Order: sequence, then C-alpha cells, then structure tokens
Amino acid sequence: MIPPAVATPRAPDPTGAAHDRVYRSLRTRIMHGEIAPGESLTLRGIGKLFEVSMTPAREAVRRLVAEGALSLSSSGRVATPALTNERIEELAALRAMLEPELASRALPRAHFALIDRLEAINAGVSQMVARHDATGYIRMNLEFHRTLYLRAQSPAILAMTETVWLQLGPTMRALYGRLRRTEPPYHHRLILAALRAGDEPGLRLAVRTDVTQGLRLLKG
Repeated sequence: MIPPAVATPRAPDPTGAAHDRVYRSLRTRIMHGEIAPGESLTLRGIGKLFEVSMTPAREAVRRLVAEGALSLSSSGRVATPALTNERIEELAALRAMLEPELASRALPRAHFALIDRLEAINAGVSQMVARHDATGYIRMNLEFHRTLYLRAQSPAILAMTETVWLQLGPTMRALYGRLRRTEPPYHHRLILAALRAGDEPGLRLAVRTDVTQGLRLLKG
C-alpha cells in the first residue's frame, strides 16, 4: 500500500517578504508626504535604502505605479506625480464623496471611548503644528480620519479612500507649507462636536469641508 503523500511546508520566500516590506514602507512615506511632488526615484536607490536587491524594489515600484502613487515614464523614470489643477480637483471631489460617507457610517458606533481617542489624536496634531513638523502633521491628521472611518466597518470604501490619500501624499506636503498652520484644523473640532451630538448632517458637512478646503488653495 502506498502511503498518502505528505505535504511538505514551503520555505519562506525572502524575495516576496522583502518586496512587501519595501512596498509598505515606501507607500507610508509617500502617503505622509516624506517625498516631494515630482521627485525622481531609482530602483538602485530604493534597493540601497531598504537593503534589498533590484527585484523586490522593482516589484514594490510596480505596485505603487498601479495605485497611482508613482509615475513611470516611457524612458523608465520613476517619480512621485506632480498633480495638475484638474487632478487635484478630481481627488478633492473623491474625498468629498467618500469620507463623509465613511463618517456617516461610523456615527452609530461612535462611542465615548472613540471620541476620547480622537481628542487625543487631535492633541497630537497640535503638537506637530507647534513643531512645524509637516510629515508628522500629515501622519497625525490621517490617523485622526482613519480612526474614525474604521468604525464605519466599510473596508472597500476605506481602501478607496486610502488610495486617494496615497496619490495626494506629496501634494499634501506642499499644501502644509502654503497653509502655514498655527493650530490644528478648525473643522476637527466641528467633527468632534457633531459626533458627540449625533448630528449626521453636521458631521457630513464638517468632514467634507475639512478634507477639501485646503486642497482648493493649491489650484492656480
């Protein structure tokens, strides 16, 4: 009698693991505005930065190009996109549609502990403003929104929203410099007040205004 075949466990794929690490790290840097709009990148430079070979660096770049976080020219030049006015308007319109919907879906689950957590994150936003830390500000601002939106339990909408954030990351860095903030966003306070009051129309308006008004300043 032939014994049944025993499946042997697969050895871990170091290239795949390296590619995923590079992808996630580079994605976070782009989303948080650590790379300026139009800045060129090279596969060699990415590989050196993350101490990986060209293969995982190339695969990470391929995924980020597919998400719109990087552009790839016919000559092979890789760069963060420098957005046109039309593209900024389009992405702002997407934020205006997606994020009020997420906030509205989160509202029934916005318990006091969540609101306290959002207050604490907003205090962190204030600290980044005081330090004039642009990337820290972007990171904490997105954490404020993501923490609220996770309560919506709408992963597909949140994934689409994060893709928009990713495409806007370098541009948000430029926006921060133009705003010259001295305090956290005023509309964060309106978002928190609407959550406490259970005011769904007020919440939608506060979120929509918060995520779009700054982007309009970049046009022209």
